[in-house]
Amino acid sequence: MNNYEVMTIHRPDLQEPDAQSKVKEIAALLEARGAEVSQQDFWGKRRFAYEINHMNEGYYSLVTFKTDNPVAIDELDRALRLSDAVIRHKVMRLED
Repeated sequence: MNNYEVMTIHRPDLQEPDAQSKVKEIAALLEARGAEVSQQDFWGKRRFAYEINHMNEGYYSLVTFKTDNPVAIDELDRALRLSDAVIRHKVMRLED
């Protein structure tokens, strides 16, 4: 199985518990597609180095997981692109 991590930045106008529940939804989506979620880190609200879509801060999170199913990664990427709560996201494959 390949190791991956997904970094997300959620909108700052969300309440912190709502942003944390969005991270749990990401983990649930991955587990429903057969991935093994090994870690969920919620970093809280951080300031950006530069303005993104007229926003200066957002809620950062990192989810680490393992999967051999490329469809799970495609579906995760699509779901995050379509989500209004997500400002930016990045899915990266980690070296073994």
